[in-house]
Amino acid sequence: MTSANGGCPEPIRVLIADDQDAVRRSVRRILEAQPDIEVVGEAVDGLAALELAAELRPDVALVDIRMPRMDGLEVTRRLSGSVRVVVLTTFDLDEYVYPALQHGASGFLLKRSGPSLLAEAVRAAADGESLISPSVTVRLLKHVTAPRRPARSVAPVVALTEREVEIAAHVAAGRTNADIAAELFISAGTVKTHVASIQRKLGVSNRVGIAVHAWEMGYPVTQ
Repeated sequence: MTSANGGCPEPIRVLIADDQDAVRRSVRRILEAQPDIEVVGEAVDGLAALELAAELRPDVALVDIRMPRMDGLEVTRRLSGSVRVVVLTTFDLDEYVYPALQHGASGFLLKRSGPSLLAEAVRAAADGESLISPSVTVRLLKHVTAPRRPARSVAPVVALTEREVEIAAHVAAGRTNADIAAELFISAGTVKTHVASIQRKLGVSNRVGIAVHAWEMGYPVTQ
């Protein structure tokens, strides 16, 4: 993020929402070690997260999916559109995660994700992109899309190009634009253009929606 006067980039402002003190401390410690990220607040429950988001106006909110007073699903729904939300969870298969993605979450990580992945997810969200833990992408989306496979033949057909299908499959595998560019021998800018086109055609707001579509349609997603 570049400062308004065109000088040094402003740090990415992050709000952490989790009811566990140890988790908040750990996440804060990881993020504050990054020169381009600033933790501006911590919330102990869902309502506090909404209040602090309105007061502090963070760029990104890291939101636990299970919190008192208001869960992460409702927090994500209310913040989506004004704050980029990255959902954190302890479980690989959490029944609340798929609805959270539908409500506009910009990413999904396990709490045990390493420091580099956590920081990368914050940066991706701030840039308007998304990052999902690769292992989570496979387990979660296989789980939630399995019941939909029999009805796939009657689903509306979306006309993606061969290249767009290929890129959608890579997105579903949890790869970043840089990863996809290296794999396909094209520029990251070209990947970004394709991703934007896919989102527009599918009518989804982020890369998570692309991943869900890829799994539902049975695209060749590989790790």
